[in-house]
Amino acid sequence: MKYVRLLRIKHYIKNMLILVPLFFSGKIFDAKRLALTAVGGVLFCMVTSAVYIINDICDVEKDRQHPVKKNRPIASGAVSIRTAWILVGLLAAVPPVLLYLFFSLPAAGLALAYLLLNIAYSFGLKDKALLDICILVSGFLIRIMFGGTVSQIEVSAWLYLTVISISFYFALGKRRNEMIRHSESNTRNVLKSYTREFLDKNMYMCVGLANGFYALWALEQESRYMIGTVPIVLILSMRYSLIVEGASEGDPVEVLLGDKLIMALGIVYVLYISAALYLG
Repeated sequence: MKYVRLLRIKHYIKNMLILVPLFFSGKIFDAKRLALTAVGGVLFCMVTSAVYIINDICDVEKDRQHPVKKNRPIASGAVSIRTAWILVGLLAAVPPVLLYLFFSLPAAGLALAYLLLNIAYSFGLKDKALLDICILVSGFLIRIMFGGTVSQIEVSAWLYLTVISISFYFALGKRRNEMIRHSESNTRNVLKSYTREFLDKNMYMCVGLANGFYALWALEQESRYMIGTVPIVLILSMRYSLIVEGASEGDPVEVLLGDKLIMALGIVYVLYISAALYLG
């Protein structure tokens, strides 16, 4: 169990973005493309786990002062730093090589770019205001680009803009709640560079843009029923905002997996859009 927690398996939900280009293209039942995306997704999950472990190693002392993060495997002493570095070596080295050999240079390059950006984040850029948020957002964008590359699907510009905007919203919301709840604990230096007013204003600018870009993407689709997904996305956005402004830590994964209404709306969205894309 300690290694499952170390690898942050539940955070693999973010890697579902890799499936987005294939699913939204209406080709999810193309066996060859689906197999390529699944294998590529597994390799990318290995890279993301390497990043999480590196981040935990770098933050071990600060995590020990945090009321929640002190229970992480490395911070609690359940996994030694030496063992963690061995895992990092395996998880970081193998996927780019396999992606280059069996997929393409761009696929390997995207995985390597994700790895290097996040290593830079862990070793100092996380303390640079705005740059820290941009790197978090780049992770979501790279996942979409990676999914399009391994499945050989061209991704709509509106979809890219939607992902970028909603990712900024998630990242700003995470910083907002960290600042409110842990600004005095000295566990994240960059919080001193932000104000709540700045984070609030830009959060809601980004979620507004995300909903607008999504609506434009829906209008671009062949099925006229796709526009019916827009109200569902709006309700999801409002529910997420309600939770983030409550007692939440602001972590997107915790919010998305921890609220039954969001999960129910997510299922409704997937069922509706599946019918619109594949039956409509």
